[in-house]
Amino acid sequence: MDIDIAGPSRPSAIHLEVFMLRARRLVMALSALALAAGTGGAAAGPVQADAGAGAGAGAGADARQRGFADCPSLSELPEGADPAQWRCEAMTATGHLTLGRADVPIDRPLAITFAEGRVDGEFRQVFGAMAATPLRVRGTPLSITPRYGGYSDFESNDERRGELDLTFRISGPGVPRGCSIGTDAAPVHLVLKETDPSRVVSPDPLVVAFGVADNRFAVPGTSGCGRLGPVLDKVLRLPAPAGVNGIDLDARVSLRSYGEAG
Repeated sequence: MDIDIAGPSRPSAIHLEVFMLRARRLVMALSALALAAGTGGAAAGPVQADAGAGAGAGAGADARQRGFADCPSLSELPEGADPAQWRCEAMTATGHLTLGRADVPIDRPLAITFAEGRVDGEFRQVFGAMAATPLRVRGTPLSITPRYGGYSDFESNDERRGELDLTFRISGPGVPRGCSIGTDAAPVHLVLKETDPSRVVSPDPLVVAFGVADNRFAVPGTSGCGRLGPVLDKVLRLPAPAGVNGIDLDARVSLRSYGEAG
């Protein structure tokens, strides 16, 4: 590329605009090459929490500090719900996530909060919020942030411990803001099976711990990534069929009745 803006006369506004446009294109090209080569590239931005749909005020705080702050309010419980028969569950979890080539530890806890109880004998749930911090993909300048995908079912049975839809926001140099793995219309669907039975960590307040995992879900290619989409798919080896991906979580859940004062 031959760009020369030096000379005895001051460059015109048009020449400057052309220079800036070519410079931006060069930066984008270098970012794409860095991703394709799997080099470290520029460092990712500051670690920030990410709140999913339905998040309450201040859900951008560190997931470990959320506690019961994102519990659905009494007014959000179904009509006819008896607060004394309903409880809020605040879960934090660490573990491991594999999406195609991306093999990342979940070393900063993700948090999920929801309410559950019965109305006229029927089990009901109300989702509160999900908060998570970006997970760095080793060998690349990319980070992946799990986000709530719009569906959850935490009623356990003999087949599974619960189900959860997620999308995964991708961030990094030159990556468009809306770039993700999975979309709200077509999220990644998890069916979590128990790997470690529940055990009481604390009776008052009640805290239980357990393990869950799913290694049978498929992962689509990227969406909303513009021209970087094909590059990101190649770098992350997406789409990835069932059996290649996995999530393994060690969870801890605090429980509080809506009938408790305060």
